[in-house]
Amino acid sequence: MLLTWRRWRRGRPFWGGLAAVVAGAEICAIPLAPLKIMLQQGIAGIPSVLMGLVMIVMGLSAWFAPHYRGLAGVLTVLCAAAALVMSNLGGFLIGTVIGILGGSMIFAWQPVVPPAPEDPAASEAVAEPGSAPEALAGPGSGTPAPSEP
Repeated sequence: MLLTWRRWRRGRPFWGGLAAVVAGAEICAIPLAPLKIMLQQGIAGIPSVLMGLVMIVMGLSAWFAPHYRGLAGVLTVLCAAAALVMSNLGGFLIGTVIGILGGSMIFAWQPVVPPAPEDPAASEAVAEPGSAPEALAGPGSGTPAPSEP
């Protein structure tokens, strides 16, 4: 079970997606706070909730559809930056900072390509001493270069 979870987590931009989901939830939660805590309500907090939901969806899409990581990362950063202006300073700067970090982690993530299995016949040919092809032997290969007369 633990090995399956670890393999699933490593096969996608997990930490960036988690940061995007947390930032989106934080930006969504601010309009639901009491009016004394909020700085600016806006049009009933609709932009805050929409940007938070987009960030949550982009974080989840990074988990469940990692091939869309480029789009998810860029949209998360754009929503986090827009939330700075449209949503109570981006969830009091916490949501914006976490959203920008999460979006950049999603965008920067690259899948790990497993190494190709070696051909046993090719490894035996290279392992035998003196079996290296002459075309591969040259400067720095350990074999002397032919001298000019």
